[in-house]
Amino acid sequence: MTVSIRPFDPSKDAGLIHPWVTHPKAAFWMMQGATLQDVEREYAAITAHPHHDAFIGLVDGEPAFLMERYDPARLELVGLYEPRPGDVGMHFLVAPTDTPVHGFTRTVITAVMTELFADPATARVVVEPDVGNTAVHALNEAVGFVPEREIRKPEKKALLSFCTRAQFETAVGATA
Repeated sequence: MTVSIRPFDPSKDAGLIHPWVTHPKAAFWMMQGATLQDVEREYAAITAHPHHDAFIGLVDGEPAFLMERYDPARLELVGLYEPRPGDVGMHFLVAPTDTPVHGFTRTVITAVMTELFADPATARVVVEPDVGNTAVHALNEAVGFVPEREIRKPEKKALLSFCTRAQFETAVGATA
């Protein structure tokens, strides 16, 4: 599988991801009732924000996942943990499919982490998935994340977890 990542274009990509973020399997994305216009508005705000970015991930040239990168010292986790220089927050969502491919989601999260650590300024990736999202906890652990503690966000109870470059490289057995 060949994975590439490109910047999100709200006017072109909102229609692509609308069925992804509203799919029942994307319940933790918290956009179940969103209209196409809601999705376009949300991602226009994200791409316009100086500390938040969105990307489309392609697998073998086909759109297959959504990735967000944010500064956790300024968004999402302000006041909920002690940020360090080089911290980068991340969200990802794999497009729903009727024909799952074994290992696909692990390939995606590995590509996302490789992309984040490609920036030499990134020292540690921070995530805050819902405590009930056990599938993503297992994926996070597979690429080196270590849970620190549960935190309360306005929209959810989350598992604050961290992954350093060294932890990622050890987990995936490669140099990122």
